[in-house]
Amino acid sequence: MKYLIYVIEDDENIRNLICVALENFGYRAAGFETAEEALEKLDALLRRGKDSARELPGMFIFDWMLPGMDGMAAIGRIREMEPFVHTPVLMLTAKDRETDIVHGLDNGADDYMTKPFGILELSARVRNLLKRSGTVREDNPSLSAGDVSIDKETREVIACGEKTDLTLKEFELLSYLMEHMNRVVTRDELLDHIWGYDYDGETRTLDMHIKTLRQKLREAGSQIKTVRGVGYRFLKEKEAGK
Repeated sequence: MKYLIYVIEDDENIRNLICVALENFGYRAAGFETAEEALEKLDALLRRGKDSARELPGMFIFDWMLPGMDGMAAIGRIREMEPFVHTPVLMLTAKDRETDIVHGLDNGADDYMTKPFGILELSARVRNLLKRSGTVREDNPSLSAGDVSIDKETREVIACGEKTDLTLKEFELLSYLMEHMNRVVTRDELLDHIWGYDYDGETRTLDMHIKTLRQKLREAGSQIKTVRGVGYRFLKEKEAGK
């Protein structure tokens, strides 16, 4: 199940940008212009009880300066709702003074980002918040496509019927590509996910890992396709004749 993230941001362009980015990274996103709209939606869902469990957000991204109730006050309200006492909250705001950051973190926010912001850093912070909170679950630890299968719990990889030993980075790279089967995954996205958003090494590192990964997967290495100038794509099946 994809996790739902509420984005409370009064600037429509920024709100839409965040929502689209989150959806591209595999989440569901719901945008709200005001805190009151988000709180009203939450109240309605909670009144419905168990029937609305799938529609409850697994994370919040709040702007601080909102029309009406500000973000900090809204976070306080949310923390009073039993289902959201420990739900991760990211404050994303233009208020960048050290005292603002401390105040935000001391009053309900689990992380704090300032504007302007980078999409890849936002993705990394969202992912890390969900991991730290225990929100992320491994619903399907096994993946299989064509001549490749992996088990995330045992870290076992079978390629062309034979067990294949991969390094940690190679395994994480293969897992991510297979999780996003047939989708073009950009080089920046892979570097962000595997090496971290603050990675400042050469992108050639990624190319070398792809090269060795293809070799270790034997004939199934052809399922990893290069999309020139963009990134890579993992195919569900080997291409004919490959």
